[in-house]
Amino acid sequence: MSLSVAYNTARSSLQASQSQMAIVSRNTAGASDPGYSRKIGALVTTDGVARVTVLRASDRALLNKMLETTSDVAMQQSLLEGLQSLSRTIGDPELDESPAARIGALSSALQQYANAPEDTVLARGFVKAANDLATSLNQATSTINAIRQETQVKINESVARINDILAKFKSANDEVMSGSALGRDVSDALDTRDQLIAQLSEEIGVTVVPRADNDIALYTDSGVPLFDRLPRSVKYDTGVALATGKPGGAILIDNVPVTGDSSPMPLSSGSLVGLVKVRDDIAIGFQRQLDDLARGLISAFAETDKTDEGKADLAGVFTYPGGPAIPDPAPIGLAGSIKVNDAIDPSKGTGGKYDRIRDGGINEDEDYTYSEGVASFSGRLYQLIDKLQTDRDFDPGLGLGDKMTLQDFASSSAGWLEARRQDASQQVSYQQTLLAQASEALSNATDVNMDDETALMLQLEKSYSASAKLIAVINQMLQTLLNSVG
Repeated sequence: MSLSVAYNTARSSLQASQSQMAIVSRNTAGASDPGYSRKIGALVTTDGVARVTVLRASDRALLNKMLETTSDVAMQQSLLEGLQSLSRTIGDPELDESPAARIGALSSALQQYANAPEDTVLARGFVKAANDLATSLNQATSTINAIRQETQVKINESVARINDILAKFKSANDEVMSGSALGRDVSDALDTRDQLIAQLSEEIGVTVVPRADNDIALYTDSGVPLFDRLPRSVKYDTGVALATGKPGGAILIDNVPVTGDSSPMPLSSGSLVGLVKVRDDIAIGFQRQLDDLARGLISAFAETDKTDEGKADLAGVFTYPGGPAIPDPAPIGLAGSIKVNDAIDPSKGTGGKYDRIRDGGINEDEDYTYSEGVASFSGRLYQLIDKLQTDRDFDPGLGLGDKMTLQDFASSSAGWLEARRQDASQQVSYQQTLLAQASEALSNATDVNMDDETALMLQLEKSYSASAKLIAVINQMLQTLLNSVG
């Protein structure tokens, strides 16, 4: 081997060691960055010249699993947060503020009043219990509407984040593709691209499809294109107003609905899915239960025609803006408008009388009276007690059963909501465990191990030192040769 060849070989080795040491230093600096993937210096020899090509540690299968579990966790977390907010409508069980507890208090007050129908203090206590119950249903509806409005704001924020991430993703993907075509190091751009996909997976389920030239396309978990050379437009359908008890607008990707009953390819995971479920499924379902409870109350305390004319029942103690007709089925939002009839409440200043609870005629129709104004008459009050404690028909589509007492229905409704909350909480814990395992597996495959980097640095330093010594020896030999010639 000639001295010039030996020199070029040693110099090439020295430069390769320098490049590899720079990569190790780069790995060391990025070790604390959760989005950084370990860079690998691959030594390639061409025509006797060694050069270093930068590769990137990656595992597509583990990354896809992490993206999947990230979307599942985000969806369940959104569901849990929504259910926890809806639980406020039930109130603290120890404070007896739930509709079921209010119905129990109403039954107790009615029993006391029936035992002493001439006692106006007990009549006032019953009216107060009735007002408390109606108010609890009104407030529950207001809370549900407020939660749906809050959820709607979060949905809009999620849509904005998705569009922002897709715009950034285009820049990162373009950088990867152009850099790959020019032979540049694109490992950092690949890291950025994967980080953006991970952020996107929190909002919406994502499927990654690799393509030629280091390009990738993104689809939703249902197969709708999100990114294919260009980002697709994601938006909320603002043409549908958010009304009590009615679904809100759908999420559209390229004007194709991906949420709601009309969606041909509905999303199945991601925070956005959880938010839509809270807004359009759980909250509306709970509202319908409260509305049917309000319908049952109006029906239980309705006044019946005492003649042979067969007139329809009329709203009595409880009424609503559509009264005095008995609502059947329950109109949307009935729980938000049910109220105690002013005709039995003197405090309203509209000529209300407590005696009408006992005697009937709340609607000022003699055909619906039950006594001749006898102060000790209690038949009507005991009749109301029986109706309050009797099984009645409810909408079987609500998932609570089709026949039970008002109090049992209210308790079942609260239990339904609590069961959904507990299930969401368990799912969050389970999915978080899966995410931790997937993240750890991906971390083991792609993250920087400082022990390995330290050992590699020591090895490279030895190689660098050996190449430097070889260059020094060659230099000395050349110097000796030159001196002998001179």
